[in-house]
Amino acid sequence: MADQKPDFSAGIPAAALDQGAIVAGTVDGEAVVLVRHQGKVCAVSGECTHLGAPLETGIVASGELRCPWHHARFALATGEAVGAPAMEPLSCYDVVEEDGTVRVTGKRGVRQPEEVQSRGGPILIVGGGAAGHACADMLARAGQGGRVTLLSADRDAPYDRTFCSKQYLAGKKERADCLLPEPGQGEGAPVAIRTGVEVASIDLERRIVTTGDGEDIAYDTLILATGAEPTRPDIEGLDHPNARLLRTLADADGLIAAADTAKHVAIMGASFIGLEVAASLVQRKLSVTVIAQDDIPLAAILGPEAGRFVQSLHEDKGVRFQLGRTIARYDGTVATLDDGSTVEADLLVIGVGVEPRVDLAEKAGIVLATEEEGGGIRVDETMATSAETIFAIGDVANYPDPRLGHRIRVEHWVHAQRQGQYLARRLLGETNEGFGDTPFFWSGHYDVSLRYVGHVASPDDRRVEGAVEQGEFAIFFREDGEEQALLTGKRDIEALDVEAAWDRPASA
Repeated sequence: MADQKPDFSAGIPAAALDQGAIVAGTVDGEAVVLVRHQGKVCAVSGECTHLGAPLETGIVASGELRCPWHHARFALATGEAVGAPAMEPLSCYDVVEEDGTVRVTGKRGVRQPEEVQSRGGPILIVGGGAAGHACADMLARAGQGGRVTLLSADRDAPYDRTFCSKQYLAGKKERADCLLPEPGQGEGAPVAIRTGVEVASIDLERRIVTTGDGEDIAYDTLILATGAEPTRPDIEGLDHPNARLLRTLADADGLIAAADTAKHVAIMGASFIGLEVAASLVQRKLSVTVIAQDDIPLAAILGPEAGRFVQSLHEDKGVRFQLGRTIARYDGTVATLDDGSTVEADLLVIGVGVEPRVDLAEKAGIVLATEEEGGGIRVDETMATSAETIFAIGDVANYPDPRLGHRIRVEHWVHAQRQGQYLARRLLGETNEGFGDTPFFWSGHYDVSLRYVGHVASPDDRRVEGAVEQGEFAIFFREDGEEQALLTGKRDIEALDVEAAWDRPASA
């Protein structure tokens, strides 16, 4: 077959491997990619360990192999997953180049963890979401897991929250598939993970947190990864059992159970999570109506062209929209709108945004960001708060972006993970740079995925390339005349290239 991939065990011509090019093949039936980097040929497994993307369709940048789907990053030399959302490494292979031929001789053995001395006092992480888990994982990979305790108010072990509105809710993945890898993946002493633990207060002078049960836990370094919580508007009937929020895995469990008996679902809010829930529930054969104040879904973030495109994707699958409308009241079976019209809904899902969880920091006297700055906990370029030895990461952190030149607070899963990974490297002494990773998120709607790189406050100043209505496009968004964000459809390489160009070297 013309598209059959070469067997690297048999060898390929060395001339076929240009500097920086990614060549796909197999070894013993497994996908492998070869990359010539800085005069050396590297061979690693060819599928991303996050969700299996073919890595030959990605790029090489700064010694890293970058995944085209969700922008995970792997060190070419070691296979290590150095940038979220992937956590588990790629397998590495031994390569021989001689007589004009490059040949893979076999898979390397799994690296045995080295004995590493503890480098300091206890590190306490409050929050088991994207940022907290990623920070714990990176610390544990460096042999410092024994110093780390992670306290999570959630009763489940850390899990991938993006699955809650996508794969798990749609029925494409099982509950167990949502769980994140054990921090450190078995290297060295494990992280102590305690679930179902609420932290009630912080004593800055004594360096102690007190749990809701009255337990005192000491720390040398405290990391606040408290995340955000969904907003429930003060509208009559939104406390009805049939009105549900979606933030946690337990929320997803309840929504799946409710979907088994429901027939008509109303989604309150045309947010990313609202539309992802709509797509998932349509795939469960429910009748879905989206009710939102917006005239065009997501236009306030992506602009009207992309907003109309996303709306059309959902309408083609049978989703109905009631736009420019709000819910006035809900009785468990019917949502009455502000114009008096009604929408049948024996299940209502509320998706109108989230607020950062700052109560714990505020009670401790830690400085918060202003509403004009975007709210959350104010941190410097190293993610340090106003309190000594206390850091904040993830959705709650308001930090100075080096490229934009002003403060931002970002609510993206991957960006939260990368903040956690950055802080771990900073605490380990592996970087002296401030945090500078470019924000990134993806949004899936049926078989269409959108990639968004960068950050702008408004999409009003934009440049459109391609055919948005056909799903093949790039939209560049400007802030103060400079292009600072990019939305793409079917232009994965362009999104990766732009992200690499905008990144500040604070990873790997």
